[in-house]
Amino acid sequence: MSKNRSLYIDTEALSSLALVQAGLISPVDKLMNAKEAKEVDETQEYKGIPFPFSFVLAPKGKKNDTVLKDTKKGEVLDLINEGKKVGELIVDETFSIDPKKRLVKIFGTTDPQHPGVKHTRSRLGEIAVCGEYTVTYPLIDDTLKRLESMINKTGAKRISSMMIAANPLNRAHERMIRQTVSENDLLIIFLRKPFNNEGLRYDIRYNALSTYVENFLPRNKVLILPFENTYIFAGFNELILDALLAKNYGCEQFVIGSNHGGLGLYYDKNRLSSIFDACKNIDIEIKTIDEYVYCDICKTLVSTSTCPHGQHHHVHYHSDSIMKLIQSGLVPPPILVRKEVSANILASLFPDRFDHLQELHYSLMPGSGLLEQQSEEQFYLKLTELYQTSSLT
Repeated sequence: MSKNRSLYIDTEALSSLALVQAGLISPVDKLMNAKEAKEVDETQEYKGIPFPFSFVLAPKGKKNDTVLKDTKKGEVLDLINEGKKVGELIVDETFSIDPKKRLVKIFGTTDPQHPGVKHTRSRLGEIAVCGEYTVTYPLIDDTLKRLESMINKTGAKRISSMMIAANPLNRAHERMIRQTVSENDLLIIFLRKPFNNEGLRYDIRYNALSTYVENFLPRNKVLILPFENTYIFAGFNELILDALLAKNYGCEQFVIGSNHGGLGLYYDKNRLSSIFDACKNIDIEIKTIDEYVYCDICKTLVSTSTCPHGQHHHVHYHSDSIMKLIQSGLVPPPILVRKEVSANILASLFPDRFDHLQELHYSLMPGSGLLEQQSEEQFYLKLTELYQTSSLT
């Protein structure tokens, strides 16, 4: 029976600690002490590499405060997550932090209406602790094993990466993925797995993305990995950390849509620049891809930089708007979301939606004449095909 005192951490903190332990946010390889934390917050660099804010552990809670206020150097603390011991920390130093200043470093604001600020403030304490630690977190170990297995199986040399929420997966995502696959041996798609319940559940987004990858792309060219975007990846400097993570996973390239809010595109002396121009020491190629739209004159997906027709002819891929259709139970137009993806999502989101589904299917859909059991996913697919019939229009 352990006689160590306990420090209680949430899964978000555990995930971040595990990423650092695995070397996936290198050069950060430990919890920073007071001196290091102050220096990083002031310079936004660590060991000569861009890093936007200090990496510290300051868990909130009365029990944690009691322990951290009187802990001594060398004391071993048990790290507890959801009632289970997940690791140990050997205390080196404790020090005070200002939660408001930390919020500004991460999010650029302390506005409580900002969802990241509100969430992080609720879990951020005022005493940080540093020291050597070990944690157990199977998700990251499994992710690294899957990547190693894929590289060994395919012999991939040039590996690209992107981070998407696919909330939901739309045709613009598809075009960006397909373009990247055509130029590389392997594409790693880090599928964001947030610690909140906004949008579609992770399993629904994963299954929808897998449907596209497995049915419409070359085999063994894409690997989907879960990426728990903890609070440190949720700020306005998220792309710097995303690029560091991709590099440490062994990727040579990191792909971003040019309309990504965190990219901060601007013109400097007639040259298009971005946040990465100030971060040249991150040893990974950054590739920005033009925004794609559907043009009702070109009748296909086009880049906004090459289509000669005005914006009034363009249909934009706004995830929030497409999500409203899906959450209302409507099948998005196939120019927005591939019908196979829509069917997969709606069948998962609204299980057992229709009474007497088989009767409805046979009364509305053409078929082979054989009585076959039809799933809700198949029903949505056939329904979409009826919507696309144009002989009467």
